[in-house]
Amino acid sequence: MRVYHASTHIVEFPSIRVTRHTKDFSWGFYCIDRLMAVKQWAQHNSKTPIINIYEYEEDNNLNFLYFDKMTDEWLDFIVKCRKGFVHHYDVVKGPLLEEDINIDVENYLNGKISSIEFWEKMQSKKPIGLISFHTVRALSHLKYVASENVE
Repeated sequence: MRVYHASTHIVEFPSIRVTRHTKDFSWGFYCIDRLMAVKQWAQHNSKTPIINIYEYEEDNNLNFLYFDKMTDEWLDFIVKCRKGFVHHYDVVKGPLLEEDINIDVENYLNGKISSIEFWEKMQSKKPIGLISFHTVRALSHLKYVASENVE
């Protein structure tokens, strides 16, 4: 499976990103599964976008969590992770929170909208696939292919 990581520099050797705040699926190395989507995201979020391209070899021995669509379970997992929950999964795959969806999640987290209002807003959304790697073992299945500047 080919996956893509947007950055401001070449990332030949991916690593787990531990920052002050946990992300949607906790700390990890995040990729997107569609080239056009990652290019759009990179151009929107960086003045010098670079797309890093990898081949990911799936391994059934990895501890894998998969959300095939936005569900209550998916939303609960994101809320827990954003509040600092660190899970035991090697790889997590699920819908990507684009900026407008991200705002709705923040509003839900802060009690500004109910879960019913959140899901009503999600009816028209078409998120793309996010895959995140959370352990060194998972990263060992990610092979760097190339990088390209996004014009």
